[in-house]
Amino acid sequence: MMERKWASVSTPYTRPHTAGQGDAWASEAAQHGHTGTHRLGEVGEQPAPPEVAERLQLTPGEPVVVRRRIVLLDGQPVELADSYYPTAVARDTGLAEPRKVAGGAVALLAKLGYEPRHAEEDVYTRPASEDERQALGLNEHDWVLVLIRTLTADNGQPVEVSVMKMNPQGRYLRYETTL
Repeated sequence: MMERKWASVSTPYTRPHTAGQGDAWASEAAQHGHTGTHRLGEVGEQPAPPEVAERLQLTPGEPVVVRRRIVLLDGQPVELADSYYPTAVARDTGLAEPRKVAGGAVALLAKLGYEPRHAEEDVYTRPASEDERQALGLNEHDWVLVLIRTLTADNGQPVEVSVMKMNPQGRYLRYETTL
């Protein structure tokens, strides 16, 4: 998995990428001699789970657009990442289409007039569910590291909630803040 010297920083994942810059995960993995890719899963509208609805300032069960991905390191699953968007922001855009978003979701949000200006993250651990154990190759008693990131636009509107469930082995997270 990740060496301790590989400290993952959230900032590149919260800013729009410039043309030709590439995917933040692919770039981060390459800096450490690895290959980082994503496998896109389900994309579509679904009722907002309670914790997502609260973060997006929606009513629980209100429809949201969800994009589910499996994050791979050297071809091995290391993370399950689900990103949720208010339908008012994402419906009828590339975020609602079952294909990769050119330049990434944050860049598309910026083009749509919702450039993220604030990120809030919560990190915790919990026992892995059976589905998570199978997808991430974890053992029966393994836990997952969960990171929930909420991105908010200039006007204070939450525009994306990402729920990332990671294999905690070798994870090292660093938080940098510019004040």
